[in-house]
Amino acid sequence: PLIVLTPKGLLRDSRATSPVSDLTQGSFQEILPDPSISKGARRIILCSGKVFYDLQDFQTKNKISDTAILRLEQLYPLHAKKLTDILSRHSPDAEIIWCQEESENMGAWSHLALRLSTLLGKPIRYVGRDASSSPATGSLVIHNMEQNQLVQEAFAPVPTPSKKSKPETPRKKKK
Repeated sequence: PLIVLTPKGLLRDSRATSPVSDLTQGSFQEILPDPSISKGARRIILCSGKVFYDLQDFQTKNKISDTAILRLEQLYPLHAKKLTDILSRHSPDAEIIWCQEESENMGAWSHLALRLSTLLGKPIRYVGRDASSSPATGSLVIHNMEQNQLVQEAFAPVPTPSKKSKPETPRKKKK
């Protein structure tokens, strides 16, 4: 049996479909590179699932050409060689970001954080919701606000703390 776990919004989204030839002649792709930026990116966003479409919409709307969005379609086992091959097409000092819409203690981040930083030999910046005991806010308005914030944060440069300023504290959820 085929079991599809997807948000209802993606069921009718034409961007989340494949031609029949991909199913009959192609093969499963563990990692999907960004078709719009094939080399030279200075920032690489790794993600999985629906958040890709939000990131892609923001990238297109704001004409961002220095950031590649890679989709990890298979989280385990992670296809390390394919990932490093795709990343080698981009700047070696590119910032690597993991973006997810799930809370920090849910979703793939807790599984991938150490694996990715070990594999790539550099820290990976997490962008997503703060850790939470609940999988959802319970409010569509708050959910949309948090979603917009995390998408914008994924494309924002890393804040460099000045010597005079104190370290940034984690953002608190608004109630």
